[in-house]
Amino acid sequence: MGRPWIVGVAGAVLAGLLLGACGDPESAPDEGPPSAAAPDPSSTTHRRAATAPPGDDDGTGGTGAGPAKPAPRVLYLGDSLAMENQDVLGDLLKDDLDARYTSAPYSGTTLCDYLEGTADRSLVPPRDKAAALVRRLRPDYVVLQFWGNAWDYTPCMDGVTYDKARAEYFRRYTAAAEQLTDQIANAGGEHRPSIVWVLQGPDPMTPDRVRRVNALYARQAKASGDLVADAGKAVSPAADRYTWAQYLPCTAYEREHDGYCTQPGRDRTALHHDKDYLHFCLAPTTSKPRPCPVRSPGITRMAREITRAIADARTDRS
Repeated sequence: MGRPWIVGVAGAVLAGLLLGACGDPESAPDEGPPSAAAPDPSSTTHRRAATAPPGDDDGTGGTGAGPAKPAPRVLYLGDSLAMENQDVLGDLLKDDLDARYTSAPYSGTTLCDYLEGTADRSLVPPRDKAAALVRRLRPDYVVLQFWGNAWDYTPCMDGVTYDKARAEYFRRYTAAAEQLTDQIANAGGEHRPSIVWVLQGPDPMTPDRVRRVNALYARQAKASGDLVADAGKAVSPAADRYTWAQYLPCTAYEREHDGYCTQPGRDRTALHHDKDYLHFCLAPTTSKPRPCPVRSPGITRMAREITRAIADARTDRS
């Protein structure tokens, strides 16, 4: 079995050079904001993406859970990681839980972009703020997937970056997580949706940053009685949750289904495109954000973990 290709010091420098030319998540800060390609949230979406497989027969993939309760309504918000994941997640949620699903991701965003009251300095329009969507769609679950914008890119961060002001970056990020939770809860009223905080995979440039962002998400979920989906663990080496890897050993499902174990001779699969160490779509990044158009094991792994978290929560409450 080939060993995972894991970034060391030299690799992190190379990753920094490559990622320095892209913002979070789509393009460099000086290129201006990315185009918002979110679907119209006025109607639920049921995408049937070819990249989403049925249950993983090694016991680590599919949920295997049928809808013991009425079909859940799921709202998916986030940055470019959510943008590229949205079709796969929607397909899995429908297949496994018969979910009614809406996605409204915007590339380049962070938590404060989805707060009401930031319309004049946000990449998300008022109609797609988290609370506005919750009032309109009445979801049972709101899935939040944010890598944690670390560049001077998102207007609502007011120029605060991890690189230049780490303490302030985390203070503002924590405050935004608390405020977003409150806005979602208030918008839900008596039908308060559960928030699913998606934990992120390793950061090849600043490993400690994503560890602290994930800890922040976990604390917020615990404080408000919400959920955590550790999707990042599914794209991390088994022996080291926060070491970045471009390749990992194939799962049983990936070995048995064409296109998922990308290097079967070495029993490993690619999680990242050679020229993109941040995203998980194996197609090249484009200037216009879009759902990933090709089968990508990293996306499927993460989407399955999010689906599992919702399925488990439904089972626990039955």
